[in-house]
Amino acid sequence: MAEILRHPGAPDAPEPPSVPHNIEAEAALLGALMIDNRLVEDVQLRLRADHFFEPLHGRIYEAILRMTDRNMVANPVTLRPMFEADEAMKEVGGPGYLAQLTGSGAAILGARDFAAQIYDLALLRALIGVGRDLVEGAMDTSEEVAPLTQIERAETELYKVAEQGGGEGKVKAFAEATRIALQTAEKALNSGGHLSGITTGLESLNGKIGGMHPSDLMILAGRPGMGKTSLATNIAFAAAQRFLRDQEDGIAAEKSAGAPTAFFSLEMSADQLATRVLAEQSGISSENLRMGKISQQEFRNLARAAAELQSLPLYIDDTPGLSIAALRARARRLKRQKGIGFIVVDYLQLLSGTGKGGDSNRVQEISEISRGLKQLAKELDLPVLALSQLSRAVEQREDKRPQLSDLRESGSIEQDADMVWFVYRGDYYLQAKQPSEDHPDFAGWQEEMQRIYGLAEVIVAKQRHGATGKVRLKFDSNITRFSDLAESDYLPDMRD
Repeated sequence: MAEILRHPGAPDAPEPPSVPHNIEAEAALLGALMIDNRLVEDVQLRLRADHFFEPLHGRIYEAILRMTDRNMVANPVTLRPMFEADEAMKEVGGPGYLAQLTGSGAAILGARDFAAQIYDLALLRALIGVGRDLVEGAMDTSEEVAPLTQIERAETELYKVAEQGGGEGKVKAFAEATRIALQTAEKALNSGGHLSGITTGLESLNGKIGGMHPSDLMILAGRPGMGKTSLATNIAFAAAQRFLRDQEDGIAAEKSAGAPTAFFSLEMSADQLATRVLAEQSGISSENLRMGKISQQEFRNLARAAAELQSLPLYIDDTPGLSIAALRARARRLKRQKGIGFIVVDYLQLLSGTGKGGDSNRVQEISEISRGLKQLAKELDLPVLALSQLSRAVEQREDKRPQLSDLRESGSIEQDADMVWFVYRGDYYLQAKQPSEDHPDFAGWQEEMQRIYGLAEVIVAKQRHGATGKVRLKFDSNITRFSDLAESDYLPDMRD
C-alpha cells in the first residue's frame, strides 16, 4: 500500500516541509472515484484539478471528469490510453499506476473526507502564496511605498482564495473570452434581440442599453425629488423577480436575464425599501401604507403581494456609514453565500473612503470610492448600479436636465463609470412654478402640466458599449413606480 500511495515523483527527493499536502489522500480519492464513478457528482462542484498538489494526480482527476461528463465509465482500463505517453506516469511504472490506485476499496467510504482535505490543503497553499507575496512586497522599499495599495491587493487575493480556492487564473485565454462573448450574443438573440445583460424591468431602457452587463459600473444620478431611489428599487426588484421566474421556468442561472440582488441602502432602512416594493406590487400608495389608510380588500392584496415576495432573492443591507472597504467585504460574502449577480448602492456620497475624511480631501475620497466600486464590479464579475447626487448647478439653469459636468465632487465618477444615467422629471420643476388660479398664466401652466404630468426621462449621458440618448418613462408617484410608456416611438423594434 505504501508503494501505491507514494509520491509519483523522484522517491529520494525530500518534500518541502513548509507546504501542506497529502499525497496519500489524493491517491485514495482517485482510487475511489475510479471504483465508483457516482462519487464524482459529490466532489466535482468544489474540487478542481489544480487543487491537487501532485500534477499527475490533477491530470488523472481531470481525465476522470471528462470521461464521466460524456457518460462513459472512468476506470484504469478506459483511462490507460490517455496516459501511455505521460512522462510523469512513466516515472512511477507506467499506466499500471492507475490500477494500483484502486487497490483499496475501503477508500470509497472516506472519499468525501479526502476531497474536503485536498481542497482545504489547496487553500492553505494558496494562503501561503498570498502571505509570501505580501511579505515580499512589504519588505521591498525599492519602489514607492504604498502600503494601502498593498493591503488592497492582499485583500483581493485573499478573496480569490476564499472564492475559488486559489489565486491562479489571472490570464484568460482568448478562446474562453470568445466563448463568453458568444454566450452574451446568444442571450441577446433569445431575448428578442435587445437584452444581453440583466434586465432593468423597463423594455425601453433595455432597448437603449442592452441590459446591465457583468463588470460594468453604472451611475444613476439626479437631484433630490427626481425619484432615483425609486428607479433603483424598481430595477433591483425587476432583476430579482426575473431570476426567480426564470428558475421556475427551468432556465439555467447563467442564461437568466435576472440575478439575485444585493441592495446597500445607506440612506433608507430595509423596511422603508420593503414598503416601496410592496406599494409597487400591490398598487397601494406607500403613504397610505405607512399611515394605515387602507381597506380590508387592500390589506388582502397587500398580504398576497407580501406572500409572493417571500422567496424573492433580494437582499437589503441598511448598515449606515459603510466604508468602501466594508461594502466590498460584505458584497464578497453575499456573492459567496447567496450567489448575488447584481449590486445596487444608494448612494455613493454616503460611503466613506479609507482616509480620515475632511472637506479638503473629499474629492480624493470620492475618487477612491468610485474606483473601488468599479474594481468590485470587475472582481465579482457583476454589474454595480451606484446612485449619486448632483451639484446645485442644475438649479441655476433654465433647462434643468442634468449634464455630466453636474456630477458632484469628482470627475472621476464619470471617468470610472461605464454608463451614466440621469433621471429627470419636468413636472417636478413645473409644480414649483404653479401660479395662483386667478393669474393670467394659470391656464397655460395647467395645460403644460397636463401634457407632462407623470412623465420622466432617463438620460443615458455616457455608455461605453453603445449610443447615448434619452428614454421616456411613466412615473406613478403614489406607488413610486417607473414603467414603459405605451408610445410607438419607444416600443422595442419588432423583428420578423
